[in-house]
Amino acid sequence: MSQKTIITIIGARPQFIKCAPLTPPLDSQFNHILIHTGQHYDTAMSDIFFSDLAIRKPDINLDCRSGSHATQTSFMMTQLETIYQKKKPDLIIVFGDTNSTIAGSLAAAKSHIPILHIEAGLRSFDKKMPEEINRICTDHIATLLSCPTKNAVRNLKKEGITKNVFFHGDIMLDAQNHFLKKINLKKSLKIFSTLKIQAQPFALLTLHRPSNVDQKKSLTHIFEALKGYSLPIIFPVHPRTKQKIKEFSINVPNNIYCIDPSGYLDMLQLIYHSCLILTDSGGLQKEAFFSKTPCITLRNTTEWIETLSYKANQLVIDSKNILNKEKLATALKTKPRFSNNTNPFGTGKATQEIVKTIENFLA
Repeated sequence: MSQKTIITIIGARPQFIKCAPLTPPLDSQFNHILIHTGQHYDTAMSDIFFSDLAIRKPDINLDCRSGSHATQTSFMMTQLETIYQKKKPDLIIVFGDTNSTIAGSLAAAKSHIPILHIEAGLRSFDKKMPEEINRICTDHIATLLSCPTKNAVRNLKKEGITKNVFFHGDIMLDAQNHFLKKINLKKSLKIFSTLKIQAQPFALLTLHRPSNVDQKKSLTHIFEALKGYSLPIIFPVHPRTKQKIKEFSINVPNNIYCIDPSGYLDMLQLIYHSCLILTDSGGLQKEAFFSKTPCITLRNTTEWIETLSYKANQLVIDSKNILNKEKLATALKTKPRFSNNTNPFGTGKATQEIVKTIENFLA
């Protein structure tokens, strides 16, 4: 019997991390084609992750670059449709909720190619977020749905999706467990000497959501609130956010130390050494949870409600209220307590479960 062909679509930082543990077994068992859409193309947001995580070079790079949602998605769909027709894959794998996810899924569905959606069933219930539209649409056309939590399974059931739905656990936990073995968490961070600040408790900040950075008023409110924090804040600045800070002529407060985007291993170090994480990233909320680092999410919704139920994460409804002393004090005192058996994101064996599901489907 000829070897089955699988195409994996990646295009953004979280997807690079998620594909890291999955690529080797797929390469060894299938004719596996790795496609990078180029949605994240900046060296600090793309190349560094491939070298950092030892992910092999993609077989194809669409070099999509930036553009509106419609421009990006239509460009990727057109390119992917041609590739699908030529390669005739038996299965398409997509991750998460980006434009790369929906483009890969729509092109596959219209070509009658089965789709595996990893990180299926997540809902923030905020349809103003483009990611919410992407994940809902992808789930409703996917053939196999790999859920990171049991709540994600319940979300799909409420929408009438029950066939080929699997609770595999979160593949990001697999990745984090794997790469933690490659770093020395006891070693002092070089970043302190680089920034010329004393090694001390610090907060870690990331910002990139359009709702936070695309309007001068909202971005200014966030920085004004963070100015009141007594502890230093290390801020790896997303290229898009950096552009907006410059465009709006915003002065970043002195207690916020701006650095270039960090590679995944450096980011893991920062997460584990920080005493608090401030973020609007979905992925970083989970990474904070896995490391048992308190988190304040600079959004009024989250798709990762498990982090809230374990009181490891708090939402900020209004950017003016980020510096809420009670909220800050609670966050710093609260650390999630769970073991491998009670972690709502699984046991760190999602990769094996996903590969087993693929094998059974393609048998």
